Amino acid sequence: MRLGVNVPNFGPGTNPELLQRWAQTVEGLGYGLLMISDHIAVTPDVAEQYPAPFYEPFTTLAWLAGVTSTVRLGTTVLIVPYRHPLLVARMAANLNDLSGGRLVLGVGVGWARQEFDALGVAFRDRGRLTDEYLIAIRAAWADDQDYRSGQIPIWIGGNSDAAIRRAVRLGDAWHPLRFTPGWLPGAAARLTAAAAEQQRARPALMPRIALRLTQDPVTGDDRLAGHGTIDQIASDLGQLRSAGAETVLLDPFNGEPGETAHPERAWRALAAVAECWTPDTIPNGG
Repeated sequence: MRLGVNVPNFGPGTNPELLQRWAQTVEGLGYGLLMISDHIAVTPDVAEQYPAPFYEPFTTLAWLAGVTSTVRLGTTVLIVPYRHPLLVARMAANLNDLSGGRLVLGVGVGWARQEFDALGVAFRDRGRLTDEYLIAIRAAWADDQDYRSGQIPIWIGGNSDAAIRRAVRLGDAWHPLRFTPGWLPGAAARLTAAAAEQQRARPALMPRIALRLTQDPVTGDDRLAGHGTIDQIASDLGQLRSAGAETVLLDPFNGEPGETAHPERAWRALAAVAECWTPDTIPNGG
């Protein structure tokens, strides 16, 4: 099982220099994947969780591709209804080409109603638009050699049954986001059942979990996977591997805007995980 990192591309203190330090830290620790988030209009509902500045993902990943050499680069998750599908197909194909085939396109339907309104996209249509746009993106890659997409994996983000069905139908992997340790086995079973129902191959399992390293154990049924002592985190990763996860993305942002200006604590937590997880399971280059 491989590990990656969700790097904050938003918040106080975030700037090109800090993003470069993040990328080189992630790559230097041996993680195989770096992913960032997506918002276009930082409306109040977005800013409450992801404060400005917010760096646009394709632009930012192109910058980070130039300051790294082996780590794979991706989105967790690109909000599909926000952009014309041919624009997404073009940007993704170009970024994959410029980075030497390192792109992973994680996608989702979105949640911020005010942002949808600001962009003139109907919130109620987001699921239908996501499906239509993903079909169009794949068609563009398949039919127009000018897009030069190579092999860009599409990870379908979201924890709902609709996301599971979408992953089976339109994705290469299912990418559930931040959950408790006991949630995934049942969800993985639903993924298997959805694949059987659609008579399709079961997509790969590529979850994103929280990361918060503590000195004392974190208890309670609401503990998120990835929260707790290094032993708890290692146990969570072991359970994910047993559930069939092929890549696990660690998300070190815990909701406080000030964290983004002082990433040293997150870097220490990532270093501790890299040290306890054996080199065979964090291969360089992802």
